[in-house]
Amino acid sequence: MSTKTAKFNNISVPRFGKFIVAHLMPVIAVALAAVTCIFVPFDRQYLGYFNLSTLATLFCTLAVVSAFKNIRFFTWLAKKIVLKFGNLRNTVFALVFITYFGSMVMANDMALITFLPLGYIVLESCERKDKMPIVFVMQNVAANLGGMLTPFGNPQNIYLYSFYGIDTLEFLKIMSVPCAVALLLIIGVCIFVKKDKIQLFAEPEKRPSVWRSIVYSLLFVLSLLIVFDVLPWYIVFAIVLTAMIILDSNALGKVDYGLLITFAAFFVFSGNLARIDAISDFLSHLVSFSPLLVGVTSCQFISNVPTAVLLSKFTTDYANLLVAVNIGGLGTPIASLASLITLNEFRKHNRKAFGRYIITFLLINFSFLAVLVGTQLLWGLAIK
Repeated sequence: MSTKTAKFNNISVPRFGKFIVAHLMPVIAVALAAVTCIFVPFDRQYLGYFNLSTLATLFCTLAVVSAFKNIRFFTWLAKKIVLKFGNLRNTVFALVFITYFGSMVMANDMALITFLPLGYIVLESCERKDKMPIVFVMQNVAANLGGMLTPFGNPQNIYLYSFYGIDTLEFLKIMSVPCAVALLLIIGVCIFVKKDKIQLFAEPEKRPSVWRSIVYSLLFVLSLLIVFDVLPWYIVFAIVLTAMIILDSNALGKVDYGLLITFAAFFVFSGNLARIDAISDFLSHLVSFSPLLVGVTSCQFISNVPTAVLLSKFTTDYANLLVAVNIGGLGTPIASLASLITLNEFRKHNRKAFGRYIITFLLINFSFLAVLVGTQLLWGLAIK
């Protein structure tokens, strides 16, 4: 083997492997879409696969959130809240619920990217890194469940809300029970943290630009108008893109394009499966058994966003599917991209306690999932 080849094997392949791991979900999505293209040749029907409204909404909201992050708006606000608490329980509550409410606006993965480092800084500053496993796990759970209540809180919600044309009040009604139960479960765990006195030494953040905060807020509201069909997606997309190019072009580079690619690839994947009679019949029959249980189970293996796109082609029971892909983000570390983000962030800061983190993660996630699935099944029987 030549020296040049050895160099390729020692450097390029590991880098390629790291790239695959870092972008696992979009890579899998593209691979699956490519396989289905073998059985369904390209034609004009492919153009009908893509929900452009969903893709535009995701791009616009992600771009504006990235711009907010660049002026450190969320970190400033979070530190301002957390630094006011003087005991460990209140601090944990603050960290978890900042993530919970943040995910309603930013989506779960962006909320964790923003607030997990804050959790580490706070726990390190008060010398309570022993609480990292429970705090990181609860921040992860809060991020996955926080966006349930709103059509724009989670990426899968944006898609299903648009795909099925769900009325806003009906959406809130569907999600109210699982959201209430989830909130009680989160409070129930956090309340067991002791009220140990602590002293925080984290430096306060510099106040972000007021005028930029106002402009970005207006752009975010404008982005949400796509969700509610107030303005055409292409008009809002053009406005937000132009504004970002002028105000903060770096924000465009920080958009989660992997999520957009995952959606686009699964539009192709699910669209093609729906055109293969044998598979279409099988999936339709399977989902008809229980959209809730099938959806939750699917999330454990292919994550919640791909599950939403895939199963939406084979069921009209959007209420149970909607609940399934929200609570289904709990469970295994791959049930939600947010869980993989948390896992990697914890391992970066505290490798020694990684085993304790995994045990805590699985125990809380599957316990929450069991309660939420059971509640939804019982609620479904009660309203029949």
